[in-house]
Amino acid sequence: FTIERYKLIVKYKTAFYSFYLPVSLGLIVGGIEDEKVYDVAREICLKMGEYFQIQDDFLDCYGTPEQIGKIGTDIQDNKCSWLVVQAMKLASPTHLETIRANYGKGEESAIATIKEVYNELGLDNIFRAYEDRTYNEISALIDSIDSSLVSKEIFTALLKKIYKRKK
Repeated sequence: FTIERYKLIVKYKTAFYSFYLPVSLGLIVGGIEDEKVYDVAREICLKMGEYFQIQDDFLDCYGTPEQIGKIGTDIQDNKCSWLVVQAMKLASPTHLETIRANYGKGEESAIATIKEVYNELGLDNIFRAYEDRTYNEISALIDSIDSSLVSKEIFTALLKKIYKRKK
């Protein structure tokens, strides 16, 4: 579980198909031919897609079934989630041993132990700092768009839809 592997998974699992491809299709249908527009759209959409997936990983662990509409299973499914990647990076040797012994196990006690490690490492606060920083970065990218090439509105609307989402 490394950040490099995680980013590759997210880029091709979420960012391209959920963000960039729909936006680029809209640009094509809208008759936009300027390659610079597609480059800007790709940069913004890939950043949004990564942010969206990290939110999804966070909600999988910290969201309630009533809130997110499902029971989170990333821990017991042994997924390469943002949370476990962060935990592995920040963990003490004792935490690493605990993660290795419990991550990917379906028992409630193992899941609770992993969540306890996440809490001890302050991953909820790390996520919130990431979320605010990323929102500002994406906003700056949107602000830098040349409005004569393409409207900023699609990107602003997408960001507004996903920022601090709860499900």
